[in-house]
Amino acid sequence: MNNPTYQAIVGAPGFALGICCSEDEITGIDFLEPQPPQAPSTPLAAEAARQLQAYLADPEFRFALPLRPAGTAFQRRVWHDIAAIPACQTRTYGELAKHLKNAPRAVGQACGANPYPLVVPCHRVVASGGGLGGFARQGGGFLLEVKRWLLHHENREFAPRCN
Repeated sequence: MNNPTYQAIVGAPGFALGICCSEDEITGIDFLEPQPPQAPSTPLAAEAARQLQAYLADPEFRFALPLRPAGTAFQRRVWHDIAAIPACQTRTYGELAKHLKNAPRAVGQACGANPYPLVVPCHRVVASGGGLGGFARQGGGFLLEVKRWLLHHENREFAPRCN
């Protein structure tokens, strides 16, 4: 999203989450550098902030938010499969690609285009051989640290190798 106006910002350990929504649908959630929270400006933003905070307190929390349909048909298939990965578990790009009869790179690109991180938990998709893979179209830096934190939050036993 280019210069979005957030309807709420939720603080998290080492990052923040910007919520974009209309009156009745979540249009996007962005990972942000750490910053002060912003109070929700709409009832839906307040509910999204509540649910994101519930996930941050309990990694097995199940989201129930209205998401605006987005993406290509293939991206939606990938996101559907990602949403089915149980909390505290991971799948590899290759496993999803095999199930979807496509290439791991295409699955990775669809993961990177996910407008609803955490709700559609693309952080649960990792590289084969125990590596993190990318995250939100990034191969390193701040967002990869967020992915590492999320995986640790969900499963303290998971210790991904550096790529």
